[in-house]
Amino acid sequence: MSARDEILASVRRSLKVNGSEGPRRAAVAARLSGSPRGVVPARGQLDPKERIGLFKKMAESAFASVAVVQSAGDVPAEAARWLRDNNLPATLRMGEDPRLAAMPWESTALDLAKGRSDGRDLNAVSHAFSGVAESGTLIMTSGPENPSTLNFLPDNHIVVLSGADLEGDYESVFDRLRAKYGKGQMPRTVNMITGPSRSADIAQTMLLGAHGPRKLHIVIVDAA
Repeated sequence: MSARDEILASVRRSLKVNGSEGPRRAAVAARLSGSPRGVVPARGQLDPKERIGLFKKMAESAFASVAVVQSAGDVPAEAARWLRDNNLPATLRMGEDPRLAAMPWESTALDLAKGRSDGRDLNAVSHAFSGVAESGTLIMTSGPENPSTLNFLPDNHIVVLSGADLEGDYESVFDRLRAKYGKGQMPRTVNMITGPSRSADIAQTMLLGAHGPRKLHIVIVDAA
């Protein structure tokens, strides 16, 4: 018997069950198939325009910067502007996301590189799967389209978020994940990012870039 089996057997003995009871198994199956929701905060239950405003407010309170553009074609110019205004080199690494690839990067002087980061990139750009208005959080799914290395290794991260993908709460994001990947399946990694990396573990002094990017710039495409 493995250590796992011993632990589960001990739990069953304490509950005076054997794990094969029909009603218990039916209750578990119903819960897993139904994905019931708990209490959802009212704060994020807004119309799409107000949702963008709340996301911007919450993200900025977590030390991120946020810009809203009217179309995906405006993203490269906004990325170039942000890098220039922050005295950063005109370089960007991105994955294979087709939405990013379709943007007019050639209209800028940015030097683009493709693929995962090896830790030597100063700047990266990714496309978010979704966002959560109630906390200003980005939902990043892993894969060659948006490698997770871009979330953590470069010093500066630009993340593009479609306003149509912005949800009011986490529960709605989970619904979106299930709809895309299928029930019972998930991408290998789902990162929830709220602001740039920071820590106050040492002497209660805020330190940016403790575990990831020092700067996070979010570009919301509000096509509506």
